[in-house]
Amino acid sequence: MSDPADLYELSPDAASVPAGLPLVAGLTGFADAGSAVSQLSQYMTDTLDGDVIATFDADTLLDYRARRPIITFDQDHIADYRAQTLTLSLMRDEIGQPFLLLSGFEPDFRWDDFSSAILGLVERFQVATTTWIHAIPMPVPHTRPLGVTVSGNRVDLIESLSVWKPTTQAPANALHLVEYRLAETGHPTTGFVLLVPHYLADTEFPDAAVTALSSISAATSLIFPTDKLKDEGRDFLGKVDEQVHGNHELSRLVQTLEERHDTYMEGNPLPSPLIGLDGQVPSADAIAAELEKFLSSRPADDDSGPGLV
Repeated sequence: MSDPADLYELSPDAASVPAGLPLVAGLTGFADAGSAVSQLSQYMTDTLDGDVIATFDADTLLDYRARRPIITFDQDHIADYRAQTLTLSLMRDEIGQPFLLLSGFEPDFRWDDFSSAILGLVERFQVATTTWIHAIPMPVPHTRPLGVTVSGNRVDLIESLSVWKPTTQAPANALHLVEYRLAETGHPTTGFVLLVPHYLADTEFPDAAVTALSSISAATSLIFPTDKLKDEGRDFLGKVDEQVHGNHELSRLVQTLEERHDTYMEGNPLPSPLIGLDGQVPSADAIAAELEKFLSSRPADDDSGPGLV
């Protein structure tokens, strides 16, 4: 049998990791709506201090043909090769509180061994809590605060923050399995699924990163500076609003999403924030088609607004 510990290599800094830290996780590769996880990882790298304490074996876990590394070709030679990475790092928040961050690519292979490896690291470092972030596209309006569905075994967070609690089947990612295995052991674990407007799912939506950070803060008491992201979010939504207000059909579709969202949030007996009193789900294709038609009518050199589809 394979040893899950063979999937990663510890750095010398691992010996100095304090016990009892929170673990935060976000892996790219599946349904990263609004680039929430990608932005979160970039934010952590650019904004916070940290040191890698474990590096996972990409040759074992990654399908290179599905997610090819990036090269830089400089006129007549390859100047750089940028490999995909999956690491566990010791980070510090804005006021110096330490925490662990699992970030990088989602494994393509050996999920059972990967989840066992994470459970082993949780035990090794006596991790206090595990919190992870995921984002999916949903027919919800950009004009309302981003909602989350909360999973795991921390009832206080589920009751206070989860706006939608469906019973459904959906494709899993590797951190779903990690959460499932951690919950079996009784380890405090929380998953935040961000519900991102589906017509913004393929953009880099700053509010998704802000909601991811505020969710992590709620679960861990870590503190992150978000003023820059909030400013970017206001600019982004201002450009979206310009595009929406310039198209009658698009405005009507967004208004329909608003009405159904508000009805659900007011406590009316709707089974989902996505379904109206008529029992119909707003058409994702209809909104996408209207956006595509509107954007295709704009001059080719007009880059004043975000790409919505």
